[in-house]
Amino acid sequence: MDRFSVIPMQKTKKSFAKRFKITGTGKVMRRSPNRRHLLSNKSVKQKRRSGQDKETSKGFSAIVHKALPHSNRT
Repeated sequence: MDRFSVIPMQKTKKSFAKRFKITGTGKVMRRSPNRRHLLSNKSVKQKRRSGQDKETSKGFSAIVHKALPHSNRT
C-alpha cells in the first residue's frame, strides 16, 4: 500500500465550533449579541430575548455545516 493513497481527514474549523452548535435535527444555533456590558441602558425585554439562542439563516447554515464536517447532518 502506498503511503500517499490515504484519504486525508477533514479538519474542524475551531472558530466555528466555539460559536455555533448544531442540534439533533440539523439546525444551526448561535448566541445573541449585546449581553456583555452596558446592560443598565437596555430594556428587560431586550435582555431577556438576547439570553436565548437564535437559529441562523438557511444560507449561512450551509457554510457552518461545511466548517463542521463531523457534526450531525440530516
